[in-house]
Amino acid sequence: MSYLKRYLIAGLLVWLPLGVTIVVIKFLVDFFDRSLLLLPSHYRPENLGIDIPGLGVVLSFVLILVTGMLAANLLGSKLVRIWEAFLDRIPLVRSLYKAVKQIAEAIFGSGEQTFQNVFLIEYPRKGLWTLAFQTGKNIAEPQRKTGLDNVVNLFVPTTPNPTSGFFIMAERSEIIKLDIEVDEALKMVISGGVVTPETGKKIEADEIGKAEGNAEQNVTLLEKKDG
Repeated sequence: MSYLKRYLIAGLLVWLPLGVTIVVIKFLVDFFDRSLLLLPSHYRPENLGIDIPGLGVVLSFVLILVTGMLAANLLGSKLVRIWEAFLDRIPLVRSLYKAVKQIAEAIFGSGEQTFQNVFLIEYPRKGLWTLAFQTGKNIAEPQRKTGLDNVVNLFVPTTPNPTSGFFIMAERSEIIKLDIEVDEALKMVISGGVVTPETGKKIEADEIGKAEGNAEQNVTLLEKKDG
């Protein structure tokens, strides 16, 4: 029975991730295929006798690319501001739109709008550690009134949904900067620590190697003293 159980688990570990991946990809393809509804009915593939799976993905990609090109120029950015000003007049839509946009800018943006660095902080109390992301370097009245010499703006995400979390301000000397990429740290947060950054694995291996080396040196010194 132990062999049967082991083989079943091994099989599940092969098929379960593959099955979930296929389901997610199929969902995304079907979702983006709905962009074909933007086309006039007589230009849609089913009415032309054409059935190409994933054609909507290509159309969505082109649509997003063209939108980005328009929004990046002067006229397009002005139109975007007018559109956002219109949305800002609608109470519920205003809150949702701003929240989603800020999260998207933090993750996909550039410069001051992105998660800049990953820090290790003691939160929610001493002795418990978690990951936090630096959200900006701007110093305003809230930061000045903390009385901290070198204040850092941090976002502490929740697991498994990193779009929610807590904003805190911390003293730079009380937090530890990590040498890992933001996307690797996000994977660790989303997985609840199951997925660990590759850099972290290398550091851990190096530390173990150093510890073993120090132990061997200590043993050698003791043998010399005994001799």
